[in-house]
Amino acid sequence: MNTVRVGLRCDAGPQRGVGHLVRSLALGEEFLARGAAVELFGTVSGADWATGQLAARGIPQRPGPDTPAALVAAARRHDLDVLVLDSYDLDPAGAGALRAAGVLTLAIVDGDTRGQDADLYLDQNFGTDLVVPAGRLLTGSTYALLRDSVLAARPVAPRPATDLPRPSVLAFFGGTDAADAAPLLTGVLLSTGRPMELTVVAGRADSVERIAALARGPGQSLRTVPPTGALPALIATADLVVSAAGTSTWELCCLGAPAALVCVVDNQRESYRRVVDAGLVAGLGELSALAADPAARTAAAGVLAPLLTDGTRRAALSVRARAVVDGRGRARVVDAVLDALRRNPDPDRSVARVY
Repeated sequence: MNTVRVGLRCDAGPQRGVGHLVRSLALGEEFLARGAAVELFGTVSGADWATGQLAARGIPQRPGPDTPAALVAAARRHDLDVLVLDSYDLDPAGAGALRAAGVLTLAIVDGDTRGQDADLYLDQNFGTDLVVPAGRLLTGSTYALLRDSVLAARPVAPRPATDLPRPSVLAFFGGTDAADAAPLLTGVLLSTGRPMELTVVAGRADSVERIAALARGPGQSLRTVPPTGALPALIATADLVVSAAGTSTWELCCLGAPAALVCVVDNQRESYRRVVDAGLVAGLGELSALAADPAARTAAAGVLAPLLTDGTRRAALSVRARAVVDGRGRARVVDAVLDALRRNPDPDRSVARVY
């Protein structure tokens, strides 16, 4: 009986961010917990904490094949049973080539399959309306992929309604802040004039300098910290979180964190609209508009000001957000993958050791 072997194909770096890596790592943790062997295929650059996440889990990092033929060759060379594809840049034909070679393929997507012909598709976005062949879609926040550190920090209940004279606020915008949102949104927070203890995760040296130069009002304290693997613990202790509307949205929901989100890039727009419309988070608008229009920044400050002073509003966000992400998404995904392997087994392998 052979151990199931799983490959994770994704990349992370200063420009593309680390969202693909974070959710793939969450899936990798679940496979490891089931007794599978996991390897990552891809480039991880400019984010030392992300590389450390791989090392801490004992997940080897291999070069990232880009073409369909190279993906198949890597799968055969490493004897993979499953290959998870999480990329906007790979040739879409890769999924079909892997299926034809007998490798079960899971494509993690965000509202668009890009023409991939995978065995299974995962779109963890809230309220998604993706259409794929019957029986092959795992869809919605019930399948949200969350790391061990997030699950460990999940509170037993939503946040209570507590008014605070100086709420603690955490601001972060992805693992690398590729869009350089931190200085702008820090300025918007401070412009509310409300007292706060503000912590900003800043991954760029120039961002740290610009944030430090911002004027602070009475009762406002400000500190910057580098990107860190301890982010879930920071979220769990913050009274309000301001963040980008990316992969971290589901971490915030699972942790019941009262949050205000900004849409940083185009591919976040639809998911951002849905979670704001559902009342899971407060919406601050799109980064491009905030950067270009003082009126948009004033409006965003108007959204933040009552959240800083009204514990009841923060508690209402916490209740709704926590209810849509229960933390069992990755287990459901791995169950589906293993079930697909059992239905279509390779005669030379068994999944009996994975439970």
